[in-house]
Amino acid sequence: MAKVGVEGTLSDVREALQAKGYDIVDLRSEEDANGCDCCVISGQDKNVMGMATASTQGSVINADGLTADEVCQAVDSKGIKA
Repeated sequence: MAKVGVEGTLSDVREALQAKGYDIVDLRSEEDANGCDCCVISGQDKNVMGMATASTQGSVINADGLTADEVCQAVDSKGIKA
């Protein structure tokens, strides 16, 4: 089963992805992203200090301005299957 990391503020996205059969991981720290096939972030605090480091080899989807359904479509479009 595909593991998708989701930031805690995105409860609607979490529920939509769980309904589609994805295994959801809470993203509370950088280490939580390890082993995830994809991570969904809120985009609220991205690159605050002007630095960007990759914590995961999987895809990262910025959910800012997207509906839960649009995020699900974005995860599906990455080739990640539940």
